[in-house]
Amino acid sequence: MLERITRREEADLFVSWIAISFAFAIIFLRDLGQVAPVTALIYLGISLLTVGVGFILHEMAHKFVAIKYGYWAEFRKDNIMLVVAVALAALVGVVFAAPGATVIYSNSADGRGLSREENGKISASGPIVNLVLCIPFAAILLLGGHGTSTASNIVTMIGMIGLQVNAMIAAFNMLPVSVLDGKKVWAWNKPVFFVLIIAAFAALVLSFYPSSLASLL
Repeated sequence: MLERITRREEADLFVSWIAISFAFAIIFLRDLGQVAPVTALIYLGISLLTVGVGFILHEMAHKFVAIKYGYWAEFRKDNIMLVVAVALAALVGVVFAAPGATVIYSNSADGRGLSREENGKISASGPIVNLVLCIPFAAILLLGGHGTSTASNIVTMIGMIGLQVNAMIAAFNMLPVSVLDGKKVWAWNKPVFFVLIIAAFAALVLSFYPSSLASLL
């Protein structure tokens, strides 16, 4: 499967990953005020890990579901949106996580165009992956960070930030506007849309209230 990721796609994914990881790191550091350089580096490292997993698997889900339906798909970065994402994080404290899109090319071999159902399922696959990723990160947050050591605190931070990042990506992409996934899922299947957007925003709310999350277990 990995051989289907082109060199250009690898480069676009890498640049987008670095940019939105910086944007998320800025957001998390803003709430802490002035911090030591080592603390900033820890947050950047955690952001690179969690955003990398959430963002890349989200886009790869789109790509490989499209390939399953017989289409070719590649991620393409949007340089302007990458600059906007980092600028908004630094100036306003908001992450606009739209670094690009997985472009789906029609199947020229048989002239078949992308159907509404196929487009909806391809679009839904990304947020579904992020919602699934919320589960292991929630487990890390609740079960993996007991103790007061630095390592234990870092594990807790990985769980918390991983849960928040994936919930944010899922919730943002499920908005039924513009070119976001939610608009295509809405056009295909409204019950599926409501299930996914409710799950995404529920995960997002719970990610900021770990005690409420723990009470559900």
